[in-house]
Amino acid sequence: MPLSHAVLTLLADGPSHGYELKARFESAVGPQWGGLNIGHLYQILERLVRDGHVVRSHVAQNDRPDKTLYRLTETGADELREWAGAPWVRSSGFRDELFLKLLAATRLGPDALGAFVSAQRTAYLSDLAALTRLRREQGDPLVSLLVDAAIAHTRADLQIVDGAEERLAATAALGGAVDATDTVDATDARDGHAEDSRSRAVGEGA
Repeated sequence: MPLSHAVLTLLADGPSHGYELKARFESAVGPQWGGLNIGHLYQILERLVRDGHVVRSHVAQNDRPDKTLYRLTETGADELREWAGAPWVRSSGFRDELFLKLLAATRLGPDALGAFVSAQRTAYLSDLAALTRLRREQGDPLVSLLVDAAIAHTRADLQIVDGAEERLAATAALGGAVDATDTVDATDARDGHAEDSRSRAVGEGA
């Protein structure tokens, strides 16, 4: 798991405790990754200890609770070296909510598709402006590289959106607004389900 190996990477620099690992991770990868949940981090550390990749020890402190330190094992170092040298391969397809929204907007017709494309284009342009500002402020080379990747991904998504309206126009022309006759009132649906249940019960009791 990527986060497990990121923790092994940080522990390769020396023993550390949970909150220190959280802070070091967030500093190392920058704001584009997002924060690391401390509860999730401790779950990862538990698995790493269980798998023999990490050991823990307790350090007594006079004025506060004992501190738990985590240290990389040789097995963990071997695992880290193997993972770091292997290429990353996408294993779960290309899942992006953008394409689910394009699916819905296309089915709802040309007006819905045009409105979504316009709104999404505005959002991407705003993201690019924010990322460009962030890139100028970055001095850490790894974080700068991550921001550059985010900029490249956003530009690629913007290019997809810019061409979506034209490429999906024919499909959207076959769609249209959701017709009231195609929908079911939730109350009616519940009542119908209850009636079906009573009918089945009567039939089973006969």
